[in-house]
Amino acid sequence: LPGESLSPVDVVQLCSAFGSWVLDQGKGKTLVIGRDARKSGDMVSSIAASTFTGLGIDVIDLGLSTTPTVEMAVIHKKAAGGVIITASHNPGNWNALKFLNHHGEFISPEAGKEVLDLAEKNRFEYAEVDRLGSFSFEAEHLDKHIESIKALDLVDFTKIKDHGFRVAVDGVNSSGGLAIPKLLFALGVTEIVEVNCDPTGEFAHNPEPLPENLQELSALVKEHKCDLGISVDPDVDRLALIDENGNPFGEEYTLVAVADYVTSKTPGSVVSNMSSSRALRDLAESKGLDYSSSPVGEVHVVREMKSVSAVIGGEGNGGIIYPELHYGRDALVGVALILSFLAEKDVSMSKLKEGYAPYVIVKEKFELEPEKDLNVVFEKIRNIYPDATIDDRDGLKFDFNDSWAHLRRSNTEPIIRIYTEAENDDRALELAEMVKRDLLKLIN
Repeated sequence: LPGESLSPVDVVQLCSAFGSWVLDQGKGKTLVIGRDARKSGDMVSSIAASTFTGLGIDVIDLGLSTTPTVEMAVIHKKAAGGVIITASHNPGNWNALKFLNHHGEFISPEAGKEVLDLAEKNRFEYAEVDRLGSFSFEAEHLDKHIESIKALDLVDFTKIKDHGFRVAVDGVNSSGGLAIPKLLFALGVTEIVEVNCDPTGEFAHNPEPLPENLQELSALVKEHKCDLGISVDPDVDRLALIDENGNPFGEEYTLVAVADYVTSKTPGSVVSNMSSSRALRDLAESKGLDYSSSPVGEVHVVREMKSVSAVIGGEGNGGIIYPELHYGRDALVGVALILSFLAEKDVSMSKLKEGYAPYVIVKEKFELEPEKDLNVVFEKIRNIYPDATIDDRDGLKFDFNDSWAHLRRSNTEPIIRIYTEAENDDRALELAEMVKRDLLKLIN
């Protein structure tokens, strides 16, 4: 129903509001759009494009694409903004609109509120018939994206090619099924074993690249004696790896390994969000480098990275942000940097993982009755753990000597999300259960 899901009516209203906001910014009247492979993507894209042209905006449609490719295209075309039609790691019956500014970055929370305000008040005007926008289709931007990656100083094409990697790829039957093999071939990798790489939108498994969803890829790595396995989410901004033994490398450690490589060549500050592994902080400190955290969310990570001039950053869900290329999570550049690192060190994925501090993250949630005041709950629980260092920029994070717990309210449900990390499963689970028990006591 309109207002309850991303119906055609909602697409028109939201795109009308965003297009009006873009025109108000005075950065031009060209927008780049692209989509992942989910079944509703073509329909939503057509409605979005027609809505924008109706506002007098010129639309460049990339068709089936990736989130980072659309971001890069906004930069290359000097566009006023962009829209990515994807529900990221969510199931195939979901879809969403990701709005970009003229820098090819996600619009800020403040800008998002302005867009929603325009939508709620229907404050937009469509163009006269002789001032309608134009529409063009440009399919070459993935190639341009890959060429930009190959041109990076830290991407060593020669070493990757000479190493002779054998790589298995799970593209979850979305854009990554095209983009990752194409990138690998461009980097000189010729032995590529593919599974779920037909971009039909029929997701072969839960599309979030978590270990429990990558068993087929793990088996493929072992069967074909691959050096590593690569998995991405449907819009290719998250990167998960499998080692040569078929074991998950861990999404949290994707960023750690990439940061290790980048800082070995260009020492500098590193950034991750508050719910990411402490392993990145440990890596930075071991190299005498500055580490800082941000609230959860790509917008906040980017803002922090710019403020400290970070050389690498991202989120522990496998989101790599390499500012030398662009300020957006990009699984493609992550793959190129990981392969360069492995080729240079001439080590296996499992051996690489042994060099990083071992941590285990547990993710839980605590359901609340809708009428409960979360502000009161958070104010009470912050006094429960006097030995912890508290960070309240995004919910509450309690830092202990050997572990941490992060409590965040959901934006869409009456729940508190609980993340804990420790050096082993038992301690991480124990901490999560302790926090849940304390929450229950306080509420009752």
